[in-house]
Amino acid sequence: MEVLSLRVPKELKKEMSKLDVDWAEYVRQAIEQKIRAARKKRASRGIDELRRKTKGVEFDSVKLIREARDSR
Repeated sequence: MEVLSLRVPKELKKEMSKLDVDWAEYVRQAIEQKIRAARKKRASRGIDELRRKTKGVEFDSVKLIREARDSR
C-alpha cells in the first residue's frame, strides 16, 4: 500500500480530532468513489462518441435475425 500525505489547516485538524471517524478509511472511500465516477464518465463519453460515428446508419436487427433463421 502506498502512503498519501495531505495538509489541512490547524483548526480543521482540531475539529477532525473531535470526531470519532477513521479519516484514512474515509479518504480511501472518497477517492475510490471519485475514481469510479471518473471511469463511468469516461466510458459514457466513449459510448457517446461511438453513437455520433454511427448516427444515420440504419440497422434492423429484427430483419437480420429473421433472415439468418430463415436461411437455415
